[in-house]
Amino acid sequence: MKNFRIETPDDPRIAGFRDIRERDLTGRQGLFIAEGEVVLRVLTSGRSLCRPRAVLLADNRLDGLADALTGLPDGTPVYVAAQGVLDAIAGFPLHRGILALGEKPTPTPLTALLDAAGPEATVVLASGIGNHDNMGGLFRNAAAFGADAVLLDDRCCDPFYRKAIRVSVGAVLRTPMATGLEAVEAVEALKAADFRVLAMTPSADRTLDRTPAGGRVAIVLGPEGPGLPPHLIARCEPVGIRMSGGFDSLNVAVAGALALHHFARQA
Repeated sequence: MKNFRIETPDDPRIAGFRDIRERDLTGRQGLFIAEGEVVLRVLTSGRSLCRPRAVLLADNRLDGLADALTGLPDGTPVYVAAQGVLDAIAGFPLHRGILALGEKPTPTPLTALLDAAGPEATVVLASGIGNHDNMGGLFRNAAAFGADAVLLDDRCCDPFYRKAIRVSVGAVLRTPMATGLEAVEAVEALKAADFRVLAMTPSADRTLDRTPAGGRVAIVLGPEGPGLPPHLIARCEPVGIRMSGGFDSLNVAVAGALALHHFARQA
């Protein structure tokens, strides 16, 4: 590991980190920005499915991260700058003082993920999740409850957006996933692979607490507000969550957490 001092925000060596607030939504040729100590530690750990390309730190963070930085591949540069220079590079006050540039994993075909799942497996299929906070929450829950994979249809936002990674506390970087799927085709592929496909919806007659666990289970989650489209629910087993107080729905990440806990706890 070699450290390089950055004195000015226009140094060409840190171009990938520059103005990340404005550029985050535009894509980075298969790269992403990771922010904060917890996320950096996941990225540099043996659990990460992503390759670190570079690290940029405020100079007062270097010593405290020495152990995490030993996990970087040989030749990965670590750039160090004064806090003011770092803020100018990022385009906003970066209080955490920690950024990393990472490489997204090679896309995994859906069939490969399903073939790798065992006879007792749980996966999440997200359809139309466009909120990055909810996307990060889904991945955090999937990691916490041991989901085998997260599947995203082609209407979902990018899970490698900086905020989604941060909310997931790095789970996006370590969770097997398939992206860009067509939702109906994904449901049919899951059923062909002997998964019970459960659509979480307030319109369901059966509730989660009365749904048996075990075997291969896919939990299908849709966006808040419109929820899952009727044609997709019709291809699944509808399941709801018992509530009181006049409420009929929950935040999608919360609903996903309850469903994952139900199957992880009993499986």
